[in-house]
Amino acid sequence: MGAAENAELVRRGYEAFNTGDLATLGELFAEDAVWHAAGSGVLSGKKEGREAILAYFGELGSRSQGSFQANVQDIVGGENHTVGIQQSHAENNGKTLDVASAIVFVLRDGKVVEGREFFEDTAKADEFWT
Repeated sequence: MGAAENAELVRRGYEAFNTGDLATLGELFAEDAVWHAAGSGVLSGKKEGREAILAYFGELGSRSQGSFQANVQDIVGGENHTVGIQQSHAENNGKTLDVASAIVFVLRDGKVVEGREFFEDTAKADEFWT
């Protein structure tokens, strides 16, 4: 797939994530995909396999009572890597998370095989999820 197709795949992923459509989201990931959740908090670390990644996404939703949104600012596509630039927003028990972040997606054969999160303030994100 080319850069435009990769960017469109990532855009579809954001739409599915933000609407809670885990079935569609799951179709975009390779079965053996890996996700690197930024930080050192309770949700941080390496998630191996599509099911583990989807469980992580579900946990983001449940821990924020469904308020977590990845508001896309831009998607920059390449042949193998595509970057999603976003504003991450969530609310939980009187706390608010509102940080700029980016995700580097590695794509092969029309599927996401790896995702790596980067936050402008990882400590703030870690504190929010505790």
